[in-house]
Amino acid sequence: MSQLPNKQRHLITVTNPRSPVSEAFRALRTNIDFSSVDETIQVIMVTSSGPEEGKSTVSANLAAAYAQADKKVLLIDADLRKPTAHKTFSLSNRFGLSSLLSQQAVLQDTVQDSGVSNLSIMTSGPIPPNPAEMMASNRMSTLLQDLRQRYDVVLIDTPPLLAVTDAQIMASKSDGVIMVVSYGKVKRDIAVKAKANLDRVGAKMLGVVLNNVKRKASEGYYYYYYGN
Repeated sequence: MSQLPNKQRHLITVTNPRSPVSEAFRALRTNIDFSSVDETIQVIMVTSSGPEEGKSTVSANLAAAYAQADKKVLLIDADLRKPTAHKTFSLSNRFGLSSLLSQQAVLQDTVQDSGVSNLSIMTSGPIPPNPAEMMASNRMSTLLQDLRQRYDVVLIDTPPLLAVTDAQIMASKSDGVIMVVSYGKVKRDIAVKAKANLDRVGAKMLGVVLNNVKRKASEGYYYYYYGN
């Protein structure tokens, strides 16, 4: 697996695979895989209740963790309002999800190599005037059906749940949802309200990732913990 010296400052699973944080992402991957006995969890949405809780960092590291397990993985940046994947992976954002859904590009134009073995990236593309309508479109549903045939795991990074309706729409099209909560930053009632929005659309809640929890006082790393 390549180590990309100029890329992936947020990808601890790549830059320091033996760290406690990387191990936590592998545990998260395992918990997701065992979360459903009868159904395959293939399309996974990652969101948060509000901004700056670390959902995009979690999405990217979880995608890398799946890729390290020899899964063919696609990470989609479906945050069509404040996209970050192209910055995380130092990729062009000329063509991406919005280009594909607006028929300005074909699939081959929008999938890029991340530099990590088995991991491809679909950036957001140019910010459109109608993100929610794009997420709700039949074209988006058809795209996900196609991607299921091409990839073992499709991870979708969406906007925060309480900011816009995009995440709720995507939750209804996904096999399961991971919600990222910043420890000590988000009040319980806000997180509960966000989960209620998911329940309203019948989303399958896979679990919650508590972000920014230090395992020991001496550890400077952010720590990610999975729990139902």
